[in-house]
Amino acid sequence: MKRLIVPVVALAAFGLAGCSSGTTDATSTPTASASVAASTGSATDIAFAQSMIPHHQQAVQMADLALASGAQASPEVTALAEQIKQAQDPEIAQMTGWLQGWGAPTAMPNMDQGGHNMGGMTVAGMMTQQQMDQLMSARGKDFDTMWLQMMIEHHQGAISMADQVKANSSNPQVTAMADQIISAQQAEIATMQELLAQS
Repeated sequence: MKRLIVPVVALAAFGLAGCSSGTTDATSTPTASASVAASTGSATDIAFAQSMIPHHQQAVQMADLALASGAQASPEVTALAEQIKQAQDPEIAQMTGWLQGWGAPTAMPNMDQGGHNMGGMTVAGMMTQQQMDQLMSARGKDFDTMWLQMMIEHHQGAISMADQVKANSSNPQVTAMADQIISAQQAEIATMQELLAQS
């Protein structure tokens, strides 16, 4: 299970289905449209995608833990995990395509100890390795409670990152994704808070 852990940065979450015209996906070859995309990827846009990819990857890893039979997660948590995984896997692919189209690395360079990436993006809501280890060891109701608390924090971080990029980006595709992340994850937070209140 250790291979599920991603390097710790600090916190976040998100969502947009489908690519609009002008976006280059991960399998595209360089074209004139890719050159246009490269010219529209600001430092803020690049930092957002580079930061949100590992943020989403950790959310997917947490979802996979809930879907594993050993966790003995409740049907409600399992359903939420499926929903999160189905939303965020395509978003990871879309953001990877953006970065490739912009000629930018998909990894996060220049991350400082304060969780700030190139372009001024502050990464929030990431779980530490210790937290992930604790989640892996939990079972049943204890797993559900820990998972819900951690995923709420993770989502709140993603919303914060989406707010940051909306305030600083002029790229309509990036801001549309940020809007979708805010809307989808606020709704999921409300659902998770209700489940915690019932436990």
